[in-house]
Amino acid sequence: MTDERYTVILGDRRYAVHRKWARLPDRQDFGFISDLMVDADGLVHVAQRGTDRPILVFDRTGCLAGVWGEGVLAEPHYINAALDNSILVADRDAHQVLRFDRSGKLVQALGKRHWPSLDAPFNHPTAAAQAADGEIYVADGYGNSNVHRFAADGTLIATWGGPGTGPGAFTTPHAIWVDRFGKVLVGDRENNRVQVFDRDGTFLAAWGDFYHPMQIWVDDRDMVFVTDQIPRISLLDRDGRLVGRCRGAINGAHGLGGDAHGNLYLAELPPQEITKLERLT
Repeated sequence: MTDERYTVILGDRRYAVHRKWARLPDRQDFGFISDLMVDADGLVHVAQRGTDRPILVFDRTGCLAGVWGEGVLAEPHYINAALDNSILVADRDAHQVLRFDRSGKLVQALGKRHWPSLDAPFNHPTAAAQAADGEIYVADGYGNSNVHRFAADGTLIATWGGPGTGPGAFTTPHAIWVDRFGKVLVGDRENNRVQVFDRDGTFLAAWGDFYHPMQIWVDDRDMVFVTDQIPRISLLDRDGRLVGRCRGAINGAHGLGGDAHGNLYLAELPPQEITKLERLT
């Protein structure tokens, strides 16, 4: 019996594909896996919907190490690392963005729970990201077509966007990231592009050649990873130039994140599983 290992390449890095990397104890099943993030200790926090265990935590070997968010999170859509090792979760159908410490203790809430608002925070928000100075940016993408900018204390500073296909308009802003150069990257899913703004919401650029971009993640080299529904993962430099592509997922990765060693993790649906792309070079 041969030991066959599938590999993919993104730019100058080659990865081994490990499907079903995260393992649950016997007689336990995943819910609707939505997203994941890796904390400073290498623990992988997996957001899942339709379950009373909204966040599962896995150790470096893929074994279940903890659970949090019970009774607090309704429908976690995207989960991103924030400052001070805290974690931002877009609780989509509760119309909130919530910040937790790594143990799962709620430390901040944006939006009024179960109180949707048209063209104001929030109406089924999709994702949140934090800038280096503490400001929080939210893609408000299922009921609204906006990006909201908040001060670190949760005070709303500005809102931009609106429905449409032109520069600065959105049709399902689905993912968001703030890079260290002050650019706000927004995955404009149904418009098949990533839009780039400055911190004030001024349109800077649109990166195309995606089919329904899902999640955005930027590594410590300032390289931008975008997963879409082809399914594939695209690697771009910070100016949007394509430098690599691969088919890392079976049917598409709704979520994507990475660790300090250059490994990537994919939240796949369907099937409901976590795939690890282990960095080889």
